[in-house]
Amino acid sequence: MRIAATADLHFTPQSYDHIREAMSKVRDEADVLILAGDLTNFGKADEMRSLLNALVRLRIPIIAVLGNHDYESNEEQQLMRLMVDEGIKVLDGSSYERDGVGFAGVKGFFGGYGRGALTAFGEPEVKAFVQAGINEAVKLEKALAQLRTEKRIVVTHYSPIKDTVVGEPAEIYPYLGSSRLSEVIDRFGAMLVVHGHAHHGSLEGKTTGGIPVYNVALPILQCQPEAKVYRVFEV
Repeated sequence: MRIAATADLHFTPQSYDHIREAMSKVRDEADVLILAGDLTNFGKADEMRSLLNALVRLRIPIIAVLGNHDYESNEEQQLMRLMVDEGIKVLDGSSYERDGVGFAGVKGFFGGYGRGALTAFGEPEVKAFVQAGINEAVKLEKALAQLRTEKRIVVTHYSPIKDTVVGEPAEIYPYLGSSRLSEVIDRFGAMLVVHGHAHHGSLEGKTTGGIPVYNVALPILQCQPEAKVYRVFEV
């Protein structure tokens, strides 16, 4: 299976015009398209409707997770319903199997990496913050536990490792993801992980267990010499 992956479209009709031609080629280069969050700018249903008008023209199966921008207007449930109505597989602590390949996805959350990860100690606000990250990790665990396929792909918006956020200001690393996600991924296993969110991060890294992780945020893909709008993986 050839899997194309991108993230952080932050859709507006004007911005999509710049990538429309390149995106139209995805059906010739891949069997499935993954969208790893931040599909909209402000999480508005009208934004999603406009984006869906463009996505249905691609005529390719699409698997997606939402990102933090998609939650901005508290319309995330409506966004997901609109996507599902168009046949898009939206993963939110859920899984999907297609042609022997399993996909598990979750938005994820931030909180930091390794010894620098925030712990649930102190004020109630801190504990609630940490619990939100734990909840996302538990959702990913449930999604992976549902899969019975040997080949597994994990889709998140926030990065599960620090390596792929390197390039961003070091001060904001804790806000770009959480190693709680990678702990779950290493426990259940996967062929690869794709995420977005870190627009100025690094393209590739690995979990502690050696699972490849790829940052497919559109801004970073477009900064590469080949200026792609998605990255293709063969599994």
